Amino acid sequence: MMGQYRHHVFVCTSGKTCPLDGGLEVHAVLKKRAAAAGLKGQVRVNHAGCMNQCGHGPMVVVYPDDVWYAGVDEVGAERIVEEHLLNGNIVQEYLYIAPPGDNKIKTAEDSD
Repeated sequence: MMGQYRHHVFVCTSGKTCPLDGGLEVHAVLKKRAAAAGLKGQVRVNHAGCMNQCGHGPMVVVYPDDVWYAGVDEVGAERIVEEHLLNGNIVQEYLYIAPPGDNKIKTAEDSD
């Protein structure tokens, strides 16, 4: 069965690290590029809350493919639209493979 959208893309734009690492800019590029590529109505790009992978971001997740991307910058966002959303190819340079669950990088403030 087909969902309402071919792809649903979530971009972490909250939490302690993703906003500082460019999450909002990545979200904006993904939205703009997807619309320019004619994907309106087929791809939905949403802001997302913390994905508990803090320190690896900005995080981008593409469903229903269940593909996670980490450290995505504006160039990476453009490549995700061109290569993944348009052509079905995973952008290996940004691919995030982690064990299930929370994978936050510990910081000094986490240790008190």
